[in-house]
Amino acid sequence: MYETIEMEIKEGEIGLITLNRPEKLNAINLKMVEELVDALSKLESNDNVKVVVITGKGRAFSAGADVREMANSSHLDAMKRGHSPLWDKMKKFRKPIIAALNGITAGGGLELAMACDIIIASESAMLGQPEINIGIIPGAGGTQRLTRVIGKYKAMELVLTGKLISAQEAERLGLVNKVVKGEELISEAILIAREISSKAPIAVELAKSAILKAYDSFLEQGLDFERRNFVIALTTEDAREGMRAFLEKRSPIFRGK
Repeated sequence: MYETIEMEIKEGEIGLITLNRPEKLNAINLKMVEELVDALSKLESNDNVKVVVITGKGRAFSAGADVREMANSSHLDAMKRGHSPLWDKMKKFRKPIIAALNGITAGGGLELAMACDIIIASESAMLGQPEINIGIIPGAGGTQRLTRVIGKYKAMELVLTGKLISAQEAERLGLVNKVVKGEELISEAILIAREISSKAPIAVELAKSAILKAYDSFLEQGLDFERRNFVIALTTEDAREGMRAFLEKRSPIFRGK
């Protein structure tokens, strides 16, 4: 049914979406954006489904946006297409979404996780916003949601150095709800989903929207500002050099242009 994801319904009421580009560390490309939006739309319209779990296949949840695709995009592409349909869908999705991080969760992958409502991570998961390493910045909430969760100073460190942190440190910082053994990841996510599914659906939806209202106050302005700066960064020579270097597996030479 899908090329880049898998979707199934567990126990009749839990939607499970698996990112399925393991050979690319589940990098998010435009096809995956399209398929995720479609799958989420189907799960939202299915009255039997109460909670959704998103995980990845292989050794990554998602290593972020597909750099090869992004390197070939124009300024206009970034503004008109990009991954905005996915982030818009996540923002408006009425049912709880649990992210189950099975491995590397970086860049757009971490932004996808942070757009969810609960985050469970395996012991081997590594999290971060490494966009700075290819001459750009996070463009889908990485500077905004991350700062709200872990604070200005730690967010500055992660975004400006591009380093990844362990699941255990992410839990200590409040970025992850719980860390479990890899073989227990999906069962733990399903357990939480099952518990939520047992509650009154309308109350769950209202509670989620109320929490997001508290969390999102003034977030939209920040996301708009971040998106503008991301597009500016994407048009620089340093960004092109950074992405070329990444694809050529060499260190980039940045010239401040």
